[in-house]
Amino acid sequence: QVQLAESGGGLVQPGGSLRLSCAASGRTFSDYAMGWFRQAPGKEREFVTAVNAGWTGDNRYYADSVKGRFTIFRDNAKNTVYLQMNSLKPEDTAVYYCAARWGRWSEVDIDSWGQGTQVTVSS
Repeated sequence: QVQLAESGGGLVQPGGSLRLSCAASGRTFSDYAMGWFRQAPGKEREFVTAVNAGWTGDNRYYADSVKGRFTIFRDNAKNTVYLQMNSLKPEDTAVYYCAARWGRWSEVDIDSWGQGTQVTVSS
């Protein structure tokens, strides 16, 4: 019901920044909570951040490992969710996945996943 297309990954030095984008197709983007996960080599998939579908408010969630460095935000008019990553560390290296869930955010019953985009933080 919703298809996700990610972009923005790449190579960055420690302390640098990247912005990931996730563009959604379909007419119901505003009905979905959006989130980001990541999976590093040899590690399990890890929750990063999520935001609910409301136009206003601070109903956002962040993993402790990224709090204060990463910001999730969405533009419902453009059917796009973003992940702004600042002060990047080598341990942030992972494949980052966009996720959509109908209604309010939860890690269960994810409706759609992006294809993943590689983020590499290295000097």
